[in-house]
Amino acid sequence: MPILLTLRPGNKHQVMEGFGASGAWWAQVVGGWPDEARTRIMELLYSKTGGLGMTTYRYNLGGGSKESGKGDIDNPNRRASSFLKEGGGYDWGRDAEAIWCMEEAVRQGADDIVFFVNSPPERWTVSGMAHSKIPLRSNLKRAHEGDSVNYILDVTEHFVAQGVPVTSVSPINEPQWIWTGGQEGCHYKPWNLGRVFRLLAEEMEKRPALKGVGISGPESGDLRFFNKMYIRAMMKDPRVRRRVTSIDTHSYRVFRPGLLKGAVAGYRRWADKHYPGVPLRMSEWTHMKGDRDYGMDSALEQARIMVQDLSILDVVAWQHWIAVSEVDYCDGLIYIDEKERTFDIPKRYYAFGNFTKFIPRGSVRVEIDNPSPSIEALAFLRPDGKTAVVLRNPGEAAELSLGQSGGAALHITDDTRDLAPIDVSLEGFALPARSVCTLIW
Repeated sequence: MPILLTLRPGNKHQVMEGFGASGAWWAQVVGGWPDEARTRIMELLYSKTGGLGMTTYRYNLGGGSKESGKGDIDNPNRRASSFLKEGGGYDWGRDAEAIWCMEEAVRQGADDIVFFVNSPPERWTVSGMAHSKIPLRSNLKRAHEGDSVNYILDVTEHFVAQGVPVTSVSPINEPQWIWTGGQEGCHYKPWNLGRVFRLLAEEMEKRPALKGVGISGPESGDLRFFNKMYIRAMMKDPRVRRRVTSIDTHSYRVFRPGLLKGAVAGYRRWADKHYPGVPLRMSEWTHMKGDRDYGMDSALEQARIMVQDLSILDVVAWQHWIAVSEVDYCDGLIYIDEKERTFDIPKRYYAFGNFTKFIPRGSVRVEIDNPSPSIEALAFLRPDGKTAVVLRNPGEAAELSLGQSGGAALHITDDTRDLAPIDVSLEGFALPARSVCTLIW
């Protein structure tokens, strides 16, 4: 007998805003490639017809380590530009390659641009670098918190005036980590973080050009450790609460899945109790595992986290960390060879597409009864009247049924297929082994 999945369209959950990824740190590399190659990569990521159709692009507003060369950052790609000139004023010609990628993402269809900050500009840090010297010490000088906020908003105003659809600014990233090297980063105590967000909200109210731009954060690196402290600090001021578009958290959690689901569910209940109506976003995740993985192992792990975040956290948006990777690590949606200026596509890309290509903005997640202990299912009612069901199957092939008549298209990503569509019947169809699939009817 096939496994019977029962749709409950009356039991509605979150309304989806979209999917995306950040431009750190690949955009400053790929943006300098020949036009055909760099345009093709952006099309693969953001085109609604020739790619994933992502809608969010996270632009990394850097601390200036690229210009200064300061700090313990061995990989030059992990250094980021600042627009601040030494003698004062701004040099808008900097970071041209990354800006090209951001603007090309917009041309391809992205309409949700988030400016996020790993480190304040170096001139206003305690260490004089875009990371700390002393572990767990806030690196932004208190006397210059306002300067840092004004810099963020000056840059935002500049690009809004250029027509870039900036929807929110996120002034702090993973505040609980120590950030003493390897990349730009800044530790914050909750009270430091709260002041920065308050100053940001106060200054935004003075700038009519930023009326349509919100605040997001606090980009906690792990929802288990100090996450609630930082959220409380961010949301303490009423001006911040009025401006917040979403509470953003990262999904780097590496303990047993059973315990993990309990922690995620607990966080959702806490957020509902204290900040009802404020959307949650998952703003960063990557499969933190060594070596490149082109196969289904990493794709299935990514899909597991996505299903969990969408079904338990009820996030309205889900964003990958880096879209493109040049290193031997389990991270990007696309792998590049910097020297040859070529690229390869792992299964993660296609499995991500099982979500991004078929769950457009405005889709409503609804309940779906699923008796299977191993197969996971998510259901969405789309604005065009169609229904999408995403199915993650880490095990053997199985027979499924939606208990209704009619035909559907099953888009399959598995060991041998990449988003390949086949016609199936809703009364019964085969779900391939080790696959991420999307059923559309």
